[in-house]
Amino acid sequence: MTAADETAAAPAELATAPEGNSLGDHIRRRWESIKAGDVGTLPVIVGLILIVGFFYSQNSNYLSAGNFTNLMVQMAGVTTIAIGVVFVLLLGEIDLSIGYVSGIAGVVVAKLQFPDGSWQTSGLVAIIIAVLVTAAIGLFQGSFVAIIGVPSFVVTLAGLLFWQGVILYSIGDVGVITIDNEFVNNVSNYFFSDTAGWVIATIASALFTLSTLAGVISRRRHDIYTDNIVIVTLKLVGFVVIAFGAIAWANKERGFPVAFLLVIVLLVFWTWVAERTTFGRHIYAVGGNAEAARRAGISVRGIRIKVFMISGGMAGLGGVIFASRLSSVDLNAGGGTILLDAIAAAVIGGTSLFGGRGRVISALMGSLVIATVANGIDLLGYSSAIKYMVTGAILLAAVTLDTVSKRRLERSGR
Repeated sequence: MTAADETAAAPAELATAPEGNSLGDHIRRRWESIKAGDVGTLPVIVGLILIVGFFYSQNSNYLSAGNFTNLMVQMAGVTTIAIGVVFVLLLGEIDLSIGYVSGIAGVVVAKLQFPDGSWQTSGLVAIIIAVLVTAAIGLFQGSFVAIIGVPSFVVTLAGLLFWQGVILYSIGDVGVITIDNEFVNNVSNYFFSDTAGWVIATIASALFTLSTLAGVISRRRHDIYTDNIVIVTLKLVGFVVIAFGAIAWANKERGFPVAFLLVIVLLVFWTWVAERTTFGRHIYAVGGNAEAARRAGISVRGIRIKVFMISGGMAGLGGVIFASRLSSVDLNAGGGTILLDAIAAAVIGGTSLFGGRGRVISALMGSLVIATVANGIDLLGYSSAIKYMVTGAILLAAVTLDTVSKRRLERSGR
């Protein structure tokens, strides 16, 4: 393993056994990490509990099954885009074009399924082409950053303006392109039956249990005793309760949405990429210290280009979800607060703006905070002004916490 790989191993399991493996030892080490500035997702979890508690106290319908399924669909598009943002932030870069890049994907899908006799394709093919187009956009923009050295802020700001213009030009005087393709529309508007939901929960629980136990057994075979049996059991029980609880809750209304299942699959896949592959370790290494990574033999340029491709591809898939939800695209495709919500979700969820620290799950956690706040404010009938102010305050608090945590981690030598 290279020096850069060792530097980037933070999200992976420790390579040596800790001094103690009892439950008390784990709690004590976690408390020391928190005091040193490594708070992880704890602030987000506490914040979510407080947010949900407040809105439920104001309106009991906040925790209804109907509102729960609406919340999952509402946050699916932003979460998908935020996954790509996490990878960009891990490098200490930024991508301001993701909003309108997502709009480009919606326009591509809408045009490819439009029955004009020449360009019409199947829904799946249209989605694949749209994602490939946006990944190519990421490749193009990332090349300016990685090869020429233009700051990502400038490159993607130019992309924001350019791709907005492309959307306006492509739709033109038509104003709105309706999406009639059933496959495309089902991405955001299809809900599984009750039986299918239980099957999904069972499969997810089985896979998570097998994966967790396989990891424990593998580490024990290599004399790496980092897993406390009580903590492992709590994780397994917690996952099963959440999985079956979510399905039971959703089944009281329309059922579990396809859009959120897609989000879960993406989270699992990209978490594996970030934390269990050489490519993922290289991303953390480049984000932590690009020069050290280069000297260790890592292709810094290649990593940066690939990460911007991931950002573009995820923005495209998020754009498809947004277009599917509305069953159309218009001149405002990719606009509004999509860009700010996606970046805010990654940061609020715990991804550092300084690079090298964060996890893919941050996208889901941050999106959940933003969505629960927006959903609750809408349910109580408050104005959009309140929604923006509250979201802005949460974002500022998250960035402030990130800055303070970074300083404390540096002082503690972590």
